[in-house]
Amino acid sequence: MKNHTVIFTVVLLSLAVLLPAQVAAQNSGYKLIDIGTFGGPVSYVLPTGAIGSHNQLNGSGMIVGGGGTKIPTTANSNPVVCGGFEGRLSLVNHAFEWQNGNLMDLGSLAGADSCSVAASINEAGVISGHSETAIVDPVTGFNEVHAVRWKDGAILDLGTLGGGVSFGSGINKSGQIVGFALNAISDAVSIYDFQIFGLSNGTETRAFLWTKGIMQDLGTLGGPDAWSSFVNDAGQVAGFSYTDSAINSTTGVPTTHPFLWDPARGMSDLGTLGGTLAGSQTVFDGSLNNLGQVVGASTLAGDQVFHPFLWTSPGPMQDLGTLGGTNGVAEAINDAGEIIGNADLLGTVADAFLGRQRFNVSHAFLWKNGAMRDLGTLPGDKSSASSAINSQGQIVGYSCPRTCEDHFHDHAVLWQNGSVFDLNKLIRSGRTGLILTRAFAINDRGEIAGIGTPPTCDFDLICSHTFLLIPCSEFAQGCADAPDTPLNHRYRLTGVGTPNQ
Repeated sequence: MKNHTVIFTVVLLSLAVLLPAQVAAQNSGYKLIDIGTFGGPVSYVLPTGAIGSHNQLNGSGMIVGGGGTKIPTTANSNPVVCGGFEGRLSLVNHAFEWQNGNLMDLGSLAGADSCSVAASINEAGVISGHSETAIVDPVTGFNEVHAVRWKDGAILDLGTLGGGVSFGSGINKSGQIVGFALNAISDAVSIYDFQIFGLSNGTETRAFLWTKGIMQDLGTLGGPDAWSSFVNDAGQVAGFSYTDSAINSTTGVPTTHPFLWDPARGMSDLGTLGGTLAGSQTVFDGSLNNLGQVVGASTLAGDQVFHPFLWTSPGPMQDLGTLGGTNGVAEAINDAGEIIGNADLLGTVADAFLGRQRFNVSHAFLWKNGAMRDLGTLPGDKSSASSAINSQGQIVGYSCPRTCEDHFHDHAVLWQNGSVFDLNKLIRSGRTGLILTRAFAINDRGEIAGIGTPPTCDFDLICSHTFLLIPCSEFAQGCADAPDTPLNHRYRLTGVGTPNQ
């Protein structure tokens, strides 16, 4: 795809009432809040592609995630929980809840020396996640992990299905929690033990739905394992399942299909786009909305190429295509059926940091009304990635100088009304030196959560801070204390681009 000249028009308005409420909220800028840490170098909200992340920010502006302490990890610390979202952290992190200026350490099941992470929060402030226990898993040699619920600051162990491990993921308005749990049946291709740790002596991984104290095994599509990450307000669950236990030479894992589990109909096989590997979460991202629509990615015949898909009852799965290149994934879908994701451009590659590896150049996309639109990048960047979309159609993610795989010098961005905005340029108060690198969540009030690098940090995977951006329209005077910031008046913007480049 050829670079094109970015054209935009900026018209100053003297009266905010001339703007629609949503546009005024965004274009009047944001108040930045650095959530901080528990004494260590890092705090974070889990991105959608990490184990168990969904609804990291609720409609009341409450954020959940993990915060680093100064306590070193040990040889038995579980890297999936203690390592952040890419396994690189070496200090114990604890689940956090932030609301109205208060950062709360939610603790763990086994004391201060054990890791925990909060994955999702519902509108009532009930939180799902996972925590280390004091028992060492004999299969992996790492601490066992249990799915947990936090309510009013109290932690509840959700247990397992007979094995030593479970992880909590999505939570709906009724407090139902989904995730995966191990049972005690031997399984050489266990999703948890085999796909994550490369071990063939584990036990079966099963998708669960936890409701009022009962953990329900949702079954499988014929194979030994299943995994769930998303539950909507109707109690429907999306995930993926093996259909058999035979390892495919093309993928290295058994045939895997996405599923939708419904309280009345049970588990339905959503099929694939012709390949043997498809799903929502873990291998590919994806999501589920309140209408029962599922998005994710699937390999095509031969398993060499993967495309984003949309499944709407009664099916079949719809191939959403790419931006001209080879591969693509769907990240999220809102209740209007608007889908965001990332897809390769035609014939383009970029070098990762220091040229260690080359990747296809991919851009964030919006799929709407049957068509995919390239959301583009900030001027000068090559790649971009989307993370979340709200009911207003506002999209957040990040724009990257080279590839978005290396996470160096990324900038958190907002796409709205055909334009892409560097969120760093929209901060009107609370400026702390934090560089906003990746935006992961946005609620229907337009509040945005993500991670950024403080002045002494070069790599957000190991020393990020969680940030919250609150639209200035939510404050009577809270955004009026930063006259040095570049955005100190209201704009109406048209076209594609960013203001004040």
